[in-house]
Amino acid sequence: MSKIGEKPISIKEGVSLLKEEKSLVVKGPKGDLIIPVPEGIEISFNENTVNVKRLSETKKVKALHGTLARLIANAIKGTTEGFNKTLEVVGTGYRAQMEGNTLVLALGYSHPVRFETPEGVKIEVKENKITVSGTNKEAVGRVADKIKKFRKPDPYKGKGIRYLGEKLRLKPGKAAGKTGAAAGGK
Repeated sequence: MSKIGEKPISIKEGVSLLKEEKSLVVKGPKGDLIIPVPEGIEISFNENTVNVKRLSETKKVKALHGTLARLIANAIKGTTEGFNKTLEVVGTGYRAQMEGNTLVLALGYSHPVRFETPEGVKIEVKENKITVSGTNKEAVGRVADKIKKFRKPDPYKGKGIRYLGEKLRLKPGKAAGKTGAAAGGK
């Protein structure tokens, strides 16, 4: 039994739900999201809560029960508050700026890296901090990850793109190894 799927999901003020054939439409002040509902799962809702119930006990339906409940909860949160991830660009000469709808990154390559903002996601740059925001949690995370992969943090100096507050364990490097051996003897 899915403990997450059994819990009722509260509907926030300003959010309306519309049940269609094989999907659920969540409308809120920040936008609309469509969630596909798989076969074998039934959704019922009243004014304040949404209940997700499975109609069969197959392995597939059991696996999707809790997942669908979390997708609905994330859609309700996304259409009211939204989701955001903040990345920081660290390194001498590394810069980020917006040119219209395109994120332009100077990351030490021979050319600037350009990234078109996908639909449903908003990107802002302020003081080499990139903020990715939107209503769909999956889309925000995917875009932030794509941006981070343009220049992953260097394990020796820490230069690159990382999430705000992400802790890096830096490696000591060759120079640290030589000084330890030279001080030890021969």
